[in-house]
Amino acid sequence: MLLRHLPVCLPPGICYGASDLPAQPARRQALAAVRAALTPPIMPLSTSAPTAVISSPLRRCADLAAQLAPAGTRPSLDARLQEIDFGDWELQPWATLDRAQIDAWAARPWTFRPPGGERANDMRDRVLAAWADTLQQARRQGTEQVLIVTHGGPLRVLRGHLLGLPQRDWLAWSCPPGGHLRLRARAAGGWRLDP
Repeated sequence: MLLRHLPVCLPPGICYGASDLPAQPARRQALAAVRAALTPPIMPLSTSAPTAVISSPLRRCADLAAQLAPAGTRPSLDARLQEIDFGDWELQPWATLDRAQIDAWAARPWTFRPPGGERANDMRDRVLAAWADTLQQARRQGTEQVLIVTHGGPLRVLRGHLLGLPQRDWLAWSCPPGGHLRLRARAAGGWRLDP
């Protein structure tokens, strides 16, 4: 299962990616709704088939992952699951950013590099490397279920890659804060959405 962090403590219209922001304090109802969406997937199927909880180390993800991990366990933190680094754009109002740069980013979303930041292709490469390592470790340890708590950009990458979609279509999908996506491995190989 792929899960996006809850809303962050920022007013609307601010660019944030790699900035380490806390999520808004989770209301009991919001946290209960997230837990309900994850039950039973985060519950181990047996003691020999544990559930892995992996998270971006940024607070908005790591704190949520810690609250959702099965009792007595801690999530694994993987920096490769962090959101894209927007560099000089971080924590700036979108409305104040150079319009020509925004237009260049819109024209080349995967190869454009914000000043001092990273390209979406770079984020894609590190997220997919984290996924490959997670999958390999899960197979080695007999883990049947994996919960990844991350950000909007990495979720788009993982969803598009796992469903075999063309990269040009990955950015069209969006997952709201607190939203999730459930995927199941196909017996014949590949992945499918699991309602």
